[in-house]
Amino acid sequence: MSHKPALDISQLSYSFGSKTVLDRIGFRVERGECRMLLGPNGAGKTTLFSLVTRLYDSGQGRIEIAGFDLARDGSKALSRLGVVFQQTTLDLDLSILQNLRYHASLHGMSRKDATRRIEDELERQEMFDRRNEKVRYLNGGHRRRVEIARALLHEPSILLLDEPTVGLDIPSREGIVRYMHNLCSEKGIAILWATHLIDEVAQDDRITILHEGRLVAQGDMAGVLQAADAADIESAFRNLTGHGMAH
Repeated sequence: MSHKPALDISQLSYSFGSKTVLDRIGFRVERGECRMLLGPNGAGKTTLFSLVTRLYDSGQGRIEIAGFDLARDGSKALSRLGVVFQQTTLDLDLSILQNLRYHASLHGMSRKDATRRIEDELERQEMFDRRNEKVRYLNGGHRRRVEIARALLHEPSILLLDEPTVGLDIPSREGIVRYMHNLCSEKGIAILWATHLIDEVAQDDRITILHEGRLVAQGDMAGVLQAADAADIESAFRNLTGHGMAH
């Protein structure tokens, strides 16, 4: 088993023209760690995710995924990455099973392995009995469960979650938050989770706070609260960014 961090970002900067969007960002996400990426709108969270997923070129700095340099060995690096975007990327006119089989084929999985992994992940999401339903007829919470199952099919080293609970009802949100935290502790997968919702942050999470493209605080809950001279994470976020967090 590799002892390399699941994600290692160093001196990462990015600009749109003359506007600096990220300014020398650096942090690590270790195996089994759930790291919450917090920041108000415009902080640079989406740009950071776009760089890690290669939607944007890497700009300045270094990104390593499970020890593979994204710039030099992009295919191996990206093969260790699972992603759940804020906007759904499922094919609405295909069934759940068809969507997952297509993803498995992109990762070069054999049909036997794909069948086993699809069944395992859908069972965990309590969606296996609905595997032949078209995605179009699923509600938002169930679509999100399918996207999570898809992101985990190839057993990635790290899972990126970009505001995954936006627009979901409270039970769906709570179920996803609970499932993801259990995934870190029980399966040892690393998670980088961009959110603006305070109730998604657990006491044991690591925290990275971005503001106007700069990293203004990171560490465990106690360390961030001390750095911000705050009694709770909501107050810390407000002190560091001048913005409140949603509930």
